[in-house]
Amino acid sequence: MKNLMKSLVLAAAALLAFNGFAQEKINLSIGTGGTGGVYYPLGGGIANVLSKYVPGMQATAEVTGGSVDNLKLIGTGKPYIGLAMADASQDAYKGEDKFKGQKVPLRTLMVLYPNRMHIVTVEGTGINTMKDLKGKRVSTGSPGSATEVMAFRIIEAAGLDKDRDMRRERLGVAESVNAIKDKKIDAFFWVGGLPTAAVTDLAATPGVRIKLVDHADLVPAMNKKYGNLYIEDVIPKSTYSGMTADNHQATVWNILVTNEKMSDQVAYNIVKTIFEKRDELIQVHKEAANFKLENQKAAASPVPYHPGAVKYFAEKGVKLN
Repeated sequence: MKNLMKSLVLAAAALLAFNGFAQEKINLSIGTGGTGGVYYPLGGGIANVLSKYVPGMQATAEVTGGSVDNLKLIGTGKPYIGLAMADASQDAYKGEDKFKGQKVPLRTLMVLYPNRMHIVTVEGTGINTMKDLKGKRVSTGSPGSATEVMAFRIIEAAGLDKDRDMRRERLGVAESVNAIKDKKIDAFFWVGGLPTAAVTDLAATPGVRIKLVDHADLVPAMNKKYGNLYIEDVIPKSTYSGMTADNHQATVWNILVTNEKMSDQVAYNIVKTIFEKRDELIQVHKEAANFKLENQKAAASPVPYHPGAVKYFAEKGVKLN
């Protein structure tokens, strides 16, 4: 009888320990971007499904300056995941450019969706080509964003100097739209998904006709210097009202990243839940339709995949090496 009672006590203790582990509380922050872009609503949607379906997880989306800020937050070692562009992520992983001397121990959770560079102006500014930006008032994106990183690379590839050839502002997309409406700037750079709410708002403004500046021809020069990160792509003219032709532009992939210290199980749960609840995320923003297994390739991200993510994708028949 004593042995039986001892066995029951030990079994009960083991069960409590297991349940305690299974229900471990995880407070996760998701680095997104400004409220006028795609990162913020999509990050909010991800936070919602993770909080709803991962036992013990409470996820919260944070407004940030964008990719660079998100990568720096992950570098603190606190429980963060972040949406980020592949080019800024490569810089963080290697300790280059804005991360010079400060390597971030990153791992990729999944490839998200293509981020398309918008170089936006309006009729009446005299801007039709990249060369026309010379002498103009131009916003190149907020300081904590990968928009700024990519904008500088495009400006450089066009043979322009970001400091000498234009009067430069550092505004997020929502602030850029307000500034162009108020005629405080002539053009702005923004890299985001389709459609971006703030650009849609500008295009719908009475008396305003937007123009997107072609720059796809600069992609080879960018890739030659920075690696094969960029793609020659198109924003269809049906995307924003007032567009009279398709816009030929540069695209880079967005990835979801975290610190290498994240446990394999937590990483696995995050990726599994996002894919299983993708339909709910599509209701938040249609770019979630690009969350596809076929987009998960080692070549699509310059940052190695997290082992927990590798495990999930292997179960789905996706090989990442």
